[in-house]
Amino acid sequence: MKPEEKGKILVSACLVGFECRYDGRNNINDNIVELVKQGRAIPVCPEQLGGLATPRSPAEIKTEDGMTKVYDINGVDVTDMFSAGAVKTLELAELYGIKAAILKSRSPSCGCGKVYSGHFDGSLTDGDGITAKLLKDNGIDVICDDELNKGPV
Repeated sequence: MKPEEKGKILVSACLVGFECRYDGRNNINDNIVELVKQGRAIPVCPEQLGGLATPRSPAEIKTEDGMTKVYDINGVDVTDMFSAGAVKTLELAELYGIKAAILKSRSPSCGCGKVYSGHFDGSLTDGDGITAKLLKDNGIDVICDDELNKGPV
């Protein structure tokens, strides 16, 4: 089922042109911008909602002793902020009756299916970002931006 068949959707704010990536840049996608302009999508940045600054040190997910944690490149545990942003994103989704989200692939918050490995070497591993997992666990369909076809959404 396509996201537009379910009403409003959440989208990663970086995909709409907000400069909220860790490096202060964006990942603008004209098709997703059009969804927002049409009033069909609501942009959100879970990392900023969790209290992380922009720019910020890059972060990746690591699983240790069965626990999922997020560390920045300096070894600082930022799991609590990523988790807080995920919870706030879910609260927004529930408030607006959101049933689907288009999120930024490979992100420690928004990635779905594949995320960076936690080694900061560019390698990927199977898994979901903190927000993507929480949304999925709560019945929200999550699509990563790299899964979208080249045509309009």
